[in-house]
Amino acid sequence: MKSSSLCPRMEKAMNIISKRWTGLIIYQLLSGPQRFCGIESNIPISGRLLSERLKDLEHEGIVKRAVYPETPVRIEYSLTDKGLALEPIIREIEKWSQAWVDAEQD
Repeated sequence: MKSSSLCPRMEKAMNIISKRWTGLIIYQLLSGPQRFCGIESNIPISGRLLSERLKDLEHEGIVKRAVYPETPVRIEYSLTDKGLALEPIIREIEKWSQAWVDAEQD
C-alpha cells in the first residue's frame, strides 16, 4: 500500500465524514435529538444503511444513542460535543451549496 504524506488525523477525519450520507445525517441531527424514523423520513436512505452509519458515528463519538425505558422503548439519536463541533463546517458547506450548487442540474 502506498504511504500517504497527508496528516494522519486529517486523513482519518475525511474518511469519517466523507462516507455517503454521513454529512446529511449530521446535518439532520443539528436540529436536535431525533428518533430513527424521523431521520429516515428526511433522508432518502435505507433503514439498514442508516443504522450502519449511526453505529459508525456512535463508534467515532460523534452521535449519542439514548435509550428511554418506556413502553414502547424510545430511542433517540443526538450529536455529542464532538459532533456539535462539526456545525460550523456543515453550515459553511450549506452556504457554499446555496451559492454554487444547482439543485436541478445532475
